[in-house]
Amino acid sequence: MAKKAPAAKPASKSEIFANIATTTGLTKKQVPSVFEALTAEIGKALGKKGTGVFQIPGLAKIMRKDIPAKPAQKNVLNRFTGVVGDVPAKPARKSVKVRPLKGLKGMV
Repeated sequence: MAKKAPAAKPASKSEIFANIATTTGLTKKQVPSVFEALTAEIGKALGKKGTGVFQIPGLAKIMRKDIPAKPAQKNVLNRFTGVVGDVPAKPARKSVKVRPLKGLKGMV
C-alpha cells in the first residue's frame, strides 16, 4: 500500500493578505479594508432590500435562495418494517448558494 504525501496546509489569513499586498502594491493595512468593503457589498446585495444576487466577476455568483415552509406530514420512516412516523414541519428560511463561474472552474 502506497503512503499518501502529506497534505499542504492552506494559507493563513495573514499570508493571503501579504500575498495580495505584494501583488497589488497596496500596503498590508489597506488589504483588510478591501475585504471589509467587499463583505459590505455582498451584505447589501443579499440583504432584504438587495437584489439577492452578487457576482464576483470571473469567480463566483452568490445567490440568496428563499426556501418555503413545509407542513408536517406522516411518512414511512423504515421501509423494511413499514413503521410510520411524523415528520415535523419546517419554517420558511433563507439560504445562500455559491455557484462557481468559468474562471474559477478553469483554475482547478
